[in-house]
Amino acid sequence: MSRIIATAAIRGAHKIVERAEEQLGKSMEELGADKIIDLPDTAYYLPVIYAMLGLKVQKVGDLQEVIQHCKNLLPPIPTDGLWLPYLGSALDAGMATLFAQEVLEGLKYAHNPNPYNDIWLGATSDAILREQGIKLVDGRMPGFAACVGALPTTEAAVKLARDLQERNILVFLSSSTNGVSMAEQLAEANVEMNWDTFLVPYGKDTSATVWALGFAARSAMTFGGLTPGGLKEARDILLYNKERVHAFVLALGEVDDEKYATAAGAINFGFPVIADTDIPEILPTGICTYEHVVSNISHDDMPSRAIQVRGVKIKIQKIDIPVRYGPAFEGERVRKDDLQVEFGGKYHTAFEYLSMKQLDEVEDGKIEVIGPEISEVEEAAKLPIAIWVEVAGRKMQKDFESILERYVHTMLSMPMGVMHLGQRDTIWVRISKTAYNAGFTLKHLGVTLRSMLLNEFPAIVDKVQVKLYTNTEDVERLYQEAKAAYEIRDKRMGELVDEAVDTFYSCQLCQSYAPNHVCIITPERLGLCGAYNWLDGKAAYEINPTGGNQPVAKGDCYDEEKGKWNGVDDFIQSKSNQAVERFSAYSMMDDPMTSCGCFEAITCVLPGTGGIMIVDREFQGMTPAGMTFSSLAEVVGGGQQTPGFIGIGILYVLSKKFISADGGLKRVVWMTSSIKNRLGDKLAERYKEIGEPDLLDKIPDESITDDLEKLAEHLAEVGHPALEMGEMV
Repeated sequence: MSRIIATAAIRGAHKIVERAEEQLGKSMEELGADKIIDLPDTAYYLPVIYAMLGLKVQKVGDLQEVIQHCKNLLPPIPTDGLWLPYLGSALDAGMATLFAQEVLEGLKYAHNPNPYNDIWLGATSDAILREQGIKLVDGRMPGFAACVGALPTTEAAVKLARDLQERNILVFLSSSTNGVSMAEQLAEANVEMNWDTFLVPYGKDTSATVWALGFAARSAMTFGGLTPGGLKEARDILLYNKERVHAFVLALGEVDDEKYATAAGAINFGFPVIADTDIPEILPTGICTYEHVVSNISHDDMPSRAIQVRGVKIKIQKIDIPVRYGPAFEGERVRKDDLQVEFGGKYHTAFEYLSMKQLDEVEDGKIEVIGPEISEVEEAAKLPIAIWVEVAGRKMQKDFESILERYVHTMLSMPMGVMHLGQRDTIWVRISKTAYNAGFTLKHLGVTLRSMLLNEFPAIVDKVQVKLYTNTEDVERLYQEAKAAYEIRDKRMGELVDEAVDTFYSCQLCQSYAPNHVCIITPERLGLCGAYNWLDGKAAYEINPTGGNQPVAKGDCYDEEKGKWNGVDDFIQSKSNQAVERFSAYSMMDDPMTSCGCFEAITCVLPGTGGIMIVDREFQGMTPAGMTFSSLAEVVGGGQQTPGFIGIGILYVLSKKFISADGGLKRVVWMTSSIKNRLGDKLAERYKEIGEPDLLDKIPDESITDDLEKLAEHLAEVGHPALEMGEMV
């Protein structure tokens, strides 16, 4: 490592550790050693400290041990006679820096449960980590950048942010240069910043950068199933990040000692540093996959250079529209003050319908707007719309219509300045003044759909034509045809059962983060992330025969009640690296399916009730199991097979096969109100089907109790049938 960098990093580490020790002393006096440090919704405490040291920091007093570890790691500040040409000392200083930064950030939460405000988000919850997880594993989010500092101008900051967004890179923003942060520059330009837009402003202090490293550490523990505890475990977590979490640091503006120290900490994780200033470079490989520090890179070249240095694989679709395009723009909202035109919502009929045609019935690239274009209506006009898409392909199948149609939402959410919400006949579309002034028209919606359908589904889609109707008469007429097709599809899917097929499909997308996890998707059990059903798996295999969704021949059934087949077991053993031997499709007690970390909900046995609870990942409160969702996820995730616990997609609760070997829906004795609200009438209908029309009302949620003893009393009062079914364990 360059002597200048090593000296600066070690010097910066000493400053940060001293400041952390001083702040801890003040906090001990003001708050006491027993004051709780309560980060929002996490089972990983202060995650970098927990991952590297195995220390569960819960109180202010626990930080004293952390400070001692920092001191033990700190090398002396080099002088002319004290320096050796290897990375070790600076890397130790970098790790001490990260620990000290977590001390400083954790103490903020000890003093104030909500220490961040305005544009700053602070610590990341486990729920957000899992929500972003599906984007990490399916390639929508190929990596993340920690932007430290600020750019010379607001315009340069916006351009860099947009360049990273367009490449689908998650951007963490922290620190400042000359008192200004990149996040503040983006706020000045009214750029929307949140997790949905891939722009995450952590905090203005350099110490807030540690939240990005905490995100990485938790990825290893959440998805990789790695547990902290000793030197080997810490090394495994660092190697996991080097190999699987494709992150890098963009050092913007002057790099002071504290930023050098923070950069040294990031290099421990295998995350290289790309700087816009002329700092010393570290080009030999070693800790990082390629170069460690690359400097003097122009802001225009920074994204591509960083991607090259980190080895990130980027897929960018070039679409002939006048605005930027990518998943990072999906979360943007078009507000009233920037509204040019809107369709649907509560004002007018609006729907989207995709159908399969014969090859000679589709003129590829033909896009028609039938009715008023944006330029022909007044500003902020409200109109109906029918998005009518016709596709043809030699391998296209009728069953794939609904799958491709579901992607319309994603595809039309990606142009910058276009907001698309809902699916089928509940859509709401807004187009901003900014997009309109850039030249965006309704026809560009069709251009987007055609380009993306051909790009994303080349194996089954050969030709696409799109018609966009914006006059009431046509929209209402065509809506009747679309509605009839929706009903036919629903009936077809409802008739598809496990017994009717001889092949299931795997989903191994999450193996990029959870190496031993294999999801088995059946007609009556969707993937645990909630994003993939059996038809999705079938279509994905047709599109990419070597991809993450593979056919699984069921083979001979040797346990019909629990759902066990020889062929499925053979597949599981092979694809889980021999970590899992058997799989039960219908039981959570005997050889349940493994989980990665992207599950929508967790089901868990509740002793003493004869039943189970179901809690969704957005729920942040306590459950009758005595654990929060985050604590439960630590037991379930990372490819573990844990009897009595399973991760699920929420719609699986409506399946007739939902833990059918264990008693099915009658076993549910507690669920969160959000799950009740989401499943609504469909869940009530399922209870009628099993002969328990009043059972939904007998299932309490968090508004009634989150205590196991009180839950048992409540179940006895209402006469819940699970009490008569016997214990599951």
